[in-house]
Amino acid sequence: MSLPLDLRRARLEEIVGLRHVMLRQGLPLESAIFPGDELPDSRHYGAFHAAGTVGCATLHVSQWDAELAWQLRGMAVAQHLLGQGVGKAILSFLEDDLQAATPVGLLWCNARVPASAFYQKQGWEIRSAPFDIPTAGPHLKMTKRIARR
Repeated sequence: MSLPLDLRRARLEEIVGLRHVMLRQGLPLESAIFPGDELPDSRHYGAFHAAGTVGCATLHVSQWDAELAWQLRGMAVAQHLLGQGVGKAILSFLEDDLQAATPVGLLWCNARVPASAFYQKQGWEIRSAPFDIPTAGPHLKMTKRIARR
């Protein structure tokens, strides 16, 4: 990626606008704020450029098959930067952050079907048949185990 990005942990207020535009357009802004976003152990990540927030993702403490895990939620990249490495950079940054700060190395998400190929390229595995989330469309459950340092 040639675009200079500032990748860092973010405040919810810094990323909710992009989440709304890319994931909940046409719905109230509040629909882009998820249960658990306000919890102290939730982690929000942003990719910032001179124009503002261009990418985001959130991790919530969760479980996958009775194992402690992080649920990836609200991942979005600005429309004009899709396919230019912003999403890959965010995932790499948050994985590095987790490796440095927590022993929990399992990630899972409900990925939109059109985004599943992107996640697979980043090492995620499909774990379910497609299912529908009202207001968000068809999804797949996916997981990734990040390597421990």
